[in-house]
Amino acid sequence: MQPFPPPRAAYVHVPFCRHRCGYCNFTVVAGRDDLVEPFLAALATELSWLGSPQTVDTLYFGGGTPTHLAAAALRKLCDLALEWHPLAQGYEWTVEANPGDLDLERIAVLAEAGVNRISLGCQSFHSAKLKLLERDHTAQDIEQSVLLCRNAGLQVSLDLIFGAPGESLDDWLRDLRQALELEPDHLSTYGLTFERGTQFWNRLQRGELRGVGEAIEREMYLATIDTLVAAGLEHYEVSNFARPGCRSRHNETYWSGRGYFAAGPGASRYVDGIRQTNHRSTTTYLRRIEQGKSPVAEEECLDAEASAREALVFGLRRLEGIDRQEFSGRTGWKIDQLIAVPLRQLVAGGFLSDDGKRIRLTRNGLLVSDSIWPELL
Repeated sequence: MQPFPPPRAAYVHVPFCRHRCGYCNFTVVAGRDDLVEPFLAALATELSWLGSPQTVDTLYFGGGTPTHLAAAALRKLCDLALEWHPLAQGYEWTVEANPGDLDLERIAVLAEAGVNRISLGCQSFHSAKLKLLERDHTAQDIEQSVLLCRNAGLQVSLDLIFGAPGESLDDWLRDLRQALELEPDHLSTYGLTFERGTQFWNRLQRGELRGVGEAIEREMYLATIDTLVAAGLEHYEVSNFARPGCRSRHNETYWSGRGYFAAGPGASRYVDGIRQTNHRSTTTYLRRIEQGKSPVAEEECLDAEASAREALVFGLRRLEGIDRQEFSGRTGWKIDQLIAVPLRQLVAGGFLSDDGKRIRLTRNGLLVSDSIWPELL
């Protein structure tokens, strides 16, 4: 493996939410706003352990719901992040937001700090689906949030979920059309998954919820690709679509296998070939930092081969695929050294294409990509 360049991206996890949605498996605390100040203090301590400010090209606040914080706390969070992660010229700074709590005051704080991209967790425009997903906003909230962002000069990305119980293909296409009417710069679309440990998983086991089924979910995904590409968006990653020049540069850091800093409960960083993940429990995270202890719960040192295999899988998530020569130069491994046999099988099965220079997912491969990755790791 070639020497690891210093990371040029940073992620900050903000765990607070008004309510934990039934499908959510992220590091979240709901109804614990009493922890906001201790969280900011702990974050300041964790970031100080960087030793010196680390300039980045992309900065990302995820959650949870960063915009759940009151304006004053949000301003403090922004100042803190900028102190330890100054932004390079031409930066991208994204903040995840909930349409239900994004208001003029919060948008003003973010815009003044220098945020230039908002990722809105819309999930749907239809009241019955929003209620089922336990979201606390309306279609009108989404429209108002997009307007606030536009007026502040911010790029807008929308997140949508398909395959909710009882949802039809026509229902999903209506969601896509309403999203396109708002002319977003970027769209992320995800099939609903029932994650073990969530309320939706428990309800599924009790027979209270039923998935839409694999066949309908495939139809929805293919219709998504066709609809969004026809509307002028570029399908550049398995779940992501962008207008020209509006890809998520931060997420492309992950997909290209480059390093990144991270702070906050549950946050994962990848620095110098070492992946570390902080405790998912917000209270444990706070307690450990208050005691001067590391918040890291898991650590994995990737050897050269594991690192190259991971870069391969992440790279194949992108529609442009992997350039053999570039991959070899970057990782020190030839693709055929790593996956010669599964590559031949996946090409023969019509799931990957390989022209000798570049390897890509095919349309059929896109439909089953999650089942391909284990074969390559």
